[in-house]
Amino acid sequence: MKKEKIGGFLLVSLGILAITIMFFLNPILQNEEYHSFSDTRDIFSISNFWNVISNLLFVIVGIRGLYMFSKGRRVELHYLILCIGIILAGLGSAYYHFSPNTQSLIWDRLPMTIVFMTLFSTVISEFISKKLGNFILAPLLLIGLASIVYWVYGETHDLRPYVLVQFYPLITILLILVFYKSNTSTKKTYWLLLISYLIAKIVEYYDNFIYDVLTIISGHSLKHIFAGLGLWVLLKSYEERISIMK
Repeated sequence: MKKEKIGGFLLVSLGILAITIMFFLNPILQNEEYHSFSDTRDIFSISNFWNVISNLLFVIVGIRGLYMFSKGRRVELHYLILCIGIILAGLGSAYYHFSPNTQSLIWDRLPMTIVFMTLFSTVISEFISKKLGNFILAPLLLIGLASIVYWVYGETHDLRPYVLVQFYPLITILLILVFYKSNTSTKKTYWLLLISYLIAKIVEYYDNFIYDVLTIISGHSLKHIFAGLGLWVLLKSYEERISIMK
């Protein structure tokens, strides 16, 4: 219990610190160079082919997740929304990469907030309190939506809230895994998910270098693959749990 109290203190402190820092930072604007990718090859008349097609993994993972949960006796809303968010993230990212610009980027980032926030509430539900996780699901989804609306329609087109929505849940999930226990068997797979996401961000950063070395695929396409595989492993662990409960 003492360890969980420390974890709770750190979670609350981190939230206060993150919000405070956000208010003191200058507005974060969208860099137009963000839309420049190393692999811009057109294949089968599809622009930026591999950056587009690699998103199919998200769609496959999400659809398989929905099918898997449809066989369960009782399905938690978190898991259904997570699968739908993964599908929409794959479709939105494919649409963006087909024609990369700030307008199409909206449809890439919006479903990503669904995935981040639903995953956040799911971990809270499984490790801290099911009642709390269920209670904050809708507010978290609204916060994610608000971060996109603020970026698109705000006077300064500021990305600070979106950055908070993306990275605060990931850091808090890490703290939850360290300080809290779960009655489920998915703790290891949440670690694998975080590791896969870290690898995804690293290969994204080295997009040009990886493409120069491999020549057949870029770091950005690999980002989609690593992130998709992490989600696949997570949903697979949910499937094993459902089969045990039958």
